[in-house]
Amino acid sequence: MKILIKHARIVTSEKNFVSNIIIEKGIIVGIKDSVIEKDFDEIIDATNNYVFPGGIDPHVHMHLPTSAGFSTDDFYSGSKAALIGGTTTLIDFVTPRKEQNLVEALKQRKKEAESSVIDYSFHVSPVDWHNNIENEINEVIKNGVNSFKVYMAYKNSIGLSDEVLVKVMKSVAKVGGLLTVHAEDGDTIEKLRDEFAAKGKTSPMYHALSRPNYTEADAVKKIIEFSEKTSCKVYIVHVSTHESVKYIKEAQTRGIHIYAETCPQYLLFDDSKLNGAFSETAKFVFSPPLRKKHDNTALWNALSESVIQTVGTDHCPFNYEQKKTGENDFRIIPGGAGGTEHRLSLLFTYGVLKNKISLNQFVALTSTNAAKIFGLYPQKGEIAVGSDADIVIWNPETENRISVLNHHQNCNLNIYENFKTIGEPEVIILKGRIVYKQKQLFLSNRNGQFLKR
Repeated sequence: MKILIKHARIVTSEKNFVSNIIIEKGIIVGIKDSVIEKDFDEIIDATNNYVFPGGIDPHVHMHLPTSAGFSTDDFYSGSKAALIGGTTTLIDFVTPRKEQNLVEALKQRKKEAESSVIDYSFHVSPVDWHNNIENEINEVIKNGVNSFKVYMAYKNSIGLSDEVLVKVMKSVAKVGGLLTVHAEDGDTIEKLRDEFAAKGKTSPMYHALSRPNYTEADAVKKIIEFSEKTSCKVYIVHVSTHESVKYIKEAQTRGIHIYAETCPQYLLFDDSKLNGAFSETAKFVFSPPLRKKHDNTALWNALSESVIQTVGTDHCPFNYEQKKTGENDFRIIPGGAGGTEHRLSLLFTYGVLKNKISLNQFVALTSTNAAKIFGLYPQKGEIAVGSDADIVIWNPETENRISVLNHHQNCNLNIYENFKTIGEPEVIILKGRIVYKQKQLFLSNRNGQFLKR
């Protein structure tokens, strides 16, 4: 099928112009000012709309096992929700068992992801140091995954000691990989958590109080020092504090390869959401926790100044019944919230329309930068001849209100409940196929593909 998008207001990370887009065999084959309409099987008039490259969410957790059960979105439901919101590529995680071969764990996770309706890739997590791990890291890269995830928290399960962390960084640097990092001082956090619990201070607010700003900022400072020492490129996930932004900016100024990500929840909420009844506050338990309004401001400024390069969601929803397992102890509440469906509409409404970021920055933050950082560019994240035809035709004027009654994630909670948004996808094209139009999904049997990076 040959598709024409005519009168397209094309917005990329660098340009904003009107032209016509020609799509054939899943690829953008032309961007031309004049075309002969009778040559096309399908014509879409994009007048008055924006045309963006499909979104890339570089941080999601589908079908994540926890003591409270799996996160409520599997790869099918979660990818469908992402797609309806304008995201056409996901990057999830591979978390092996201790001593498990990383390549074997990657194969297992790929199997779990086969139901995804959009394209996907992974970050692979070394969770220990065993005899063959350097070779396994190299094999993972040969299998098409060039990024690795480490945790500086959760040391009783998947987190790494400083000694092992440095070994992993040296191994990843040796093969030209990228290390993504959950930067929190796990030892200090565990001490504070236990101290609060011993005093009977167990409500969700103590989740935040046991993870004060410095527990993230100190870990960010440390991982920057390790990056400098090992020459390992680092991508710091879900940055939430103004102190972290300061350290990251200073490091980038010194020429250290540090990338950073934040999430909509850290831009739009503060820790006042953790005050109140458990039924209202439990859904806001995730790590890092919500911070103060001045942290929100620092993060928006960091997006505007390109100190932070991407906005992921850390999508990991749980039903209320799962959250309720920690009603008497915040340490047991499964941490996570959904959001991949709302990422573009929230950033457009509260970023672009509030003049906090430009349209070009919106595209960079939601698509292009992630494609470049994680080795998907220019196949993904761009509107250019030769790129995959993953395209979002965006109506900038429609008004919506987010609710559990109308969202598509498989969850009975939504942290953005009652949020007003302006703008939404009108048409979504996935590798040359129209899969969403007039609020209807047309998926047939098409599954997403694993992306080698």
